[in-house]
Amino acid sequence: MTNYKSTRRACYFSYPAMASVFVVPPMLFVTFNQMYNISFTLLGTLVLANFLTQMLIDLVFTALSNKFNYKITVRVMPLITSVGLIAYAALPVLMPNNVFIGLVIGTVIFSVASGLCEVLISPIVAACPSDKPEKDMSFLHSLYGWGVVMSVGISVAFFNILGTENWQYLVLIFAILPIISCVFFCVSPFPEMNTQKPMGKGGRSFGLFLCTVCIFLGACAENTMTAWISSFAEIALGIPKAFGDVIGLAVFALLIALTRVLYAKFAPNIGKTLLISMIGSTICYVVVGVSMSVVLSFISCILVGFFSAMLWPGTLIFMEEKVPAPSVAAFALMAVGGDLGSSFAPQLLGVVVDKVASSEFAAKSSSALGLTVSEFSMKFGMLTNALFPLIGIFVVIAMIRFFKKNPQNK
Repeated sequence: MTNYKSTRRACYFSYPAMASVFVVPPMLFVTFNQMYNISFTLLGTLVLANFLTQMLIDLVFTALSNKFNYKITVRVMPLITSVGLIAYAALPVLMPNNVFIGLVIGTVIFSVASGLCEVLISPIVAACPSDKPEKDMSFLHSLYGWGVVMSVGISVAFFNILGTENWQYLVLIFAILPIISCVFFCVSPFPEMNTQKPMGKGGRSFGLFLCTVCIFLGACAENTMTAWISSFAEIALGIPKAFGDVIGLAVFALLIALTRVLYAKFAPNIGKTLLISMIGSTICYVVVGVSMSVVLSFISCILVGFFSAMLWPGTLIFMEEKVPAPSVAAFALMAVGGDLGSSFAPQLLGVVVDKVASSEFAAKSSSALGLTVSEFSMKFGMLTNALFPLIGIFVVIAMIRFFKKNPQNK
């Protein structure tokens, strides 16, 4: 019987190796704004480009999953990440008059690899024989959080020593990790996976639709804060960048990782976990948006990491429990929902911040509240994002009720 321990380890390593492509760019938003005069709307567009590219990959795999050799694809995937990071660092130097275009090109390249990672790594782990599949899945996603902590720690140390103006060298350092990941995959066996299309009878299709909407809303809650907590702490709360990155983004990611590890250890009811997560995320975003206390707002930003941690992997676990024998295409469909949320919500916040900042409403309201226009517009943007987990509460309730009434879909 084939031993898939090395396969799991390769999958586990790929998540922290991939984390830098999600974490480092948002940490540089203020730097890009100051060095290259790139607006926050355009910076939000970088996040949009990242996740829309991933979503395109997800859609391709949803429709054509049986056309790809997933073993070759997984082994090439890390090399694409490295190429994208190198382009991200080099093109702004080579194209000084089109810095933003260079950043977009690099983003699109490494986002292709990110999309492949989302589509293939989870079903590979799910296909490896195990007596604790839900714990394996939760542990896999916890490693993303640990990767974020690692990325933040390295980045903060780098910025303090060499300065943010040398950010390209940091990106090149992170381009090394995916190459190691490629080696691990090349020496590991792969389990056979179901590569058929995700849909089936009507109930199964509607159940997958509900799960896809849930993961969309969960991704909105988690990734908006991931993308903006560093800039929010610096601009809206007046917290120094190094402190905001270490105590804010790093602790935020640490809570994500610890929460997923705890779920892997104790595995409570996933339906209730999703419901509590949506409720807690809603409350946190409201507090961030309306509280005048710097400390309370900052703590609430960080606590979003705790409450949103299980929304993405938890929805995958819920789907695995309720939908029989999910295929690679089913995971790809779920990734479509997650990537759509991860692209739409951070971009929306950037647009809201820029629009509100230029309005008379912001000028009057910020003056009345004793805030600057920038502080008010940032807080208003965060408050807007509370709508996503709020809607998510009702979607989770609908999911639980649907599968309870349709046990044949289990």
